[in-house]
Amino acid sequence: MAQLDFDTRPILVFWESTRACLLACKHCRAEAMPNPAPGELTQEEGLRFIESLTQFGRPYPVLIMTGGDVLMRADVLDLVEHAQQLGIPVGLAPSVTPRLTEENIQRISTLGVKAVSISLDGASSVIHEGIRGIPGHFQQTIECLKQLVNAGITVQVNTVVMRENVHELPAIVQILKEIGVKIWEVFFLVSVGRGKNVQELEPVEYEDVAHFLFDSSKYDLIVRTVEGPFFRRVVAWRRELSGDSGNTPGEVAEKFRLGSLYLRLAEELRDRLGSPISESRSQTSGTRDGKGIIFVSHDGTVFPAGFLPIPLGNIRETTLSAIYRENPLLQDIRAARFTGKCGVCDYRDACGGSRARAFAVNQDPLSEDSACAYVIGASP
Repeated sequence: MAQLDFDTRPILVFWESTRACLLACKHCRAEAMPNPAPGELTQEEGLRFIESLTQFGRPYPVLIMTGGDVLMRADVLDLVEHAQQLGIPVGLAPSVTPRLTEENIQRISTLGVKAVSISLDGASSVIHEGIRGIPGHFQQTIECLKQLVNAGITVQVNTVVMRENVHELPAIVQILKEIGVKIWEVFFLVSVGRGKNVQELEPVEYEDVAHFLFDSSKYDLIVRTVEGPFFRRVVAWRRELSGDSGNTPGEVAEKFRLGSLYLRLAEELRDRLGSPISESRSQTSGTRDGKGIIFVSHDGTVFPAGFLPIPLGNIRETTLSAIYRENPLLQDIRAARFTGKCGVCDYRDACGGSRARAFAVNQDPLSEDSACAYVIGASP
């Protein structure tokens, strides 16, 4: 398939279909609540919004229905069915609650949903439940993942990296491999919503984690990142090395001047899973917040991404295609018109930094990403 023109169309449209959720996660971007927030799009408005995605032309963008907990909308699977009838691929991001029933799992499978993403933020009940806020939720999540895999659904596990759980990343990889999960999407924390109260890693530690994620992708696991676009630079570096698949953690740490965190994570990964079994399945693309990605909130307000709370318009008043193509901030983001370190970086377009983190830290979405440890011009 030819490369998509991200100036005219996104590849992913995230729709926060509701903010209602029964969980109380300490890092929640949406600051979700037990009941729907005022102004939530009605079913009729939701149907019209889905239909409007065809204005981008084929291949239609993938619609990722998220929340809150997407299953808190009683009509969510009817909305999915309508999208599928139009030929719009759909992914779902439900929470693990009593609403994720066996009946709903079977209907999701029957509808041919592209993928279902489930959050797992620890390899133990202490860490996962400490983050998710619900006793017994760890084991419920493990059982839910098994049910989804057994139903033949492509399952993606989402994990938010923070100081509280970084030491459990190798054990999480082992869990995913044992269950049969195919995709791991790792979120690099941005201090928005409840996440303002969660402790982030230092830039050098994020660099260590990015190299660890590359190692993890050699266990026949698709690995992607969210708000950690410097992972693309790390992937490019690691793939340039001939014979890299045979390198030990110590050799990698020496070549890339990595720290003790990388060594601990990488060595534990090998202790748990043995030597790598595949070429890297790290998955990168030229997208970033507002470039190939767009976010629609529960009330129709459009943002560059879920973690970048700058309103661009509302689909109740303007079509999403017009907002995406014509908004000046999105045009600047797509043209990589950045300031600070990101503005002069040799990976300015391939990476582009997290625009959400730039805004959270500097109140300027075009400024530099403070989580990146890269020294401009430094060779690996």
